[in-house]
Amino acid sequence: MATKYAQRQLLARIVPKTSAGSASTTAPAFPNLFYFAQVSGGEITAAVEKIYVGGAKFPELLCAPSEVGDVTITAHYDDAMREVLNTLRTGSWTGRAFYNITIYYLDCDVANGKPDRQYNEALLVGISEPDGDSSSGAPATFALTFSINGRPSDLPTT
Repeated sequence: MATKYAQRQLLARIVPKTSAGSASTTAPAFPNLFYFAQVSGGEITAAVEKIYVGGAKFPELLCAPSEVGDVTITAHYDDAMREVLNTLRTGSWTGRAFYNITIYYLDCDVANGKPDRQYNEALLVGISEPDGDSSSGAPATFALTFSINGRPSDLPTT
């Protein structure tokens, strides 16, 4: 049977990182079992410099350690999201809230979800307001951008 690659889905779920201090240091939570419909970013790159030593024809490479780029997740805006977004905005959580992000890989029936990768202690660095000019047939969307701390965590293979 042929695999339907074009219909595979990646969804994200975020959970606030719990802190050892008071409850006020824990970022706002999203509704239980809420998934973000789009995931972008998370590329792993390393900066490289080419160094020409003593007039050499070909350079030597000097490479910095690799890092993971920012991850942006997007979801449809509704009443439940309005409350959480208002809390994130008014509480000045940008640059202070840490979340654990898990990316799930689902089959073409949007079922049988398996964790694909996880980013622990990702820092919320951007909130994109709901799209005010979405077409009449599409719901407004909003996006959250996270700076990734370290590398994707190992997930158990299933």
